[in-house]
Amino acid sequence: MLRYLARRILHMIPVMIIISICIFTIIKLTPGSPVGLNLDPEMTAEQRQAEYERLGLHLPLPVQYVNWVGRSLNGDFGPSSLYNRPVSEIVPKYVWNSFKLNVLVFIFAFLLSVPIGIICAVKQYSFTDNFWTVFSLFGISMPSFFFGLLLIYFFAAKLGWFPISGMMTAGSNLTGMANVLDQLRHMILPATVLTIGSLASLVRYTRTSMLDIIKQDYIRTARSKGLTEKVVIYRHAFRNAMLPIVTLIGFWVPQLFSGAVILETVFNWPGIGQIMLNAINFRDYNLMMATLLLFAVLTLLGNLLADIGYAVVDPRIKVE
Repeated sequence: MLRYLARRILHMIPVMIIISICIFTIIKLTPGSPVGLNLDPEMTAEQRQAEYERLGLHLPLPVQYVNWVGRSLNGDFGPSSLYNRPVSEIVPKYVWNSFKLNVLVFIFAFLLSVPIGIICAVKQYSFTDNFWTVFSLFGISMPSFFFGLLLIYFFAAKLGWFPISGMMTAGSNLTGMANVLDQLRHMILPATVLTIGSLASLVRYTRTSMLDIIKQDYIRTARSKGLTEKVVIYRHAFRNAMLPIVTLIGFWVPQLFSGAVILETVFNWPGIGQIMLNAINFRDYNLMMATLLLFAVLTLLGNLLADIGYAVVDPRIKVE
C-alpha cells in the first residue's frame, strides 16, 4: 500500500505541472486585465503603468509562469487585485465557509441515500421505489438557482422562518452557541437545496448498483443456502454495490471545498465559489489561478482516495 501511494503521488507531480501550465495559459489568454477593471478610473496613465508593473504583468509570459510557480511552492500566491490582500489570506477563509456548508450536506445526503437506495432496489417497483424515483428525477432536473429562489420566496420572504441570505445576521455580535445557532439558521435553505440535489443522484446510483448486484448468480446461491435476506443484502450484496458509490464519493471530495458558484451567489453565501466568480468578473489573475490550482489538487486527491477505497471495500482489488 505504501509503495502504491508513493507511486501515485509521484505520478501526480507531472500531472500538476501540466495542469498548472494549462491554468496559467488559459487565464492569461482571457480578454481583459485586472488593471483598468479594479482601479480608480481617474488614475493617470503613469499610475496605471506602475500598477501594471507592480503586478508583474509587464514581464514575458514564461517569466510570469516561473515566478508564479516559485511563489506558489512557498505558499505565496501573490496579491489579489480585487480585494487588495494576499491571496493566501483570502482563500482559506472562504474555503472554510464552503466546507462548513458542503460537509453538512454530504453527511446528510450519504446517510440518507444509502439505506433509501437499498430499500428501493430490494423493493423494486413498489410505492417506495416509485416515490423515490420521482423524487430523484425532480431533484436532478430542478435547477438549483430556481429551487433556491423558491425557498427564499416562501420560507424567508413570505413566512419569515429563515434569513434571506448571508452567513450570519448583519450587525450582530453573537458569540459561542448563539453564533453557531445563528449560522445554522442561515445554512438551512442553501443546505436544503444542495442536499436534495445530492440525495437525488446518490439514491439513483445506490439503487442502480444494488439492482445489478442482487441479480448476480452468487446472490441466488447465497439465498439457496438458507441465509437470511438481511445477511444476503447487507453482507454480500451491499459491499460489492459500494464500488460505484466509492467512485462518486471520491469526486465529492473537491466539491466539499470548491463550493457551489450559482447557489452561493443566490444565497449570498461567502464561499469560495462566489469569490471565484468575482475574481473571474474582475480578472483577478492571482486569485483565479490559486482557486483553480486548489480544485485541481483536490480532484487528484479525490481520485486517490477513491482508489484506496476500492481496496478497503473489496479485498479482491489489489492496489499493487
